[in-house]
Amino acid sequence: MNFDKELDAKGLNCPLPILRCKKSLAELTTGQILKIVATDPGAIKDFEAFAKQTGNELLSSAQNGSEFTFFMKKK
Repeated sequence: MNFDKELDAKGLNCPLPILRCKKSLAELTTGQILKIVATDPGAIKDFEAFAKQTGNELLSSAQNGSEFTFFMKKK
């Protein structure tokens, strides 16, 4: 998937991946896509809840070993 910015949140635990995501999204314009790579197992639920609360669209989430990759579209 194409993306406009990538956030490396590997090794960070809740709530840091969400806080860094929020900051990165603030630097994007509407419709741009942020790729997030995290290792916190709680990140799946965290990013789903974050998308619902903020109105940003979680396009996809995938797990590859201990890494989780998310694509979020800025509202």
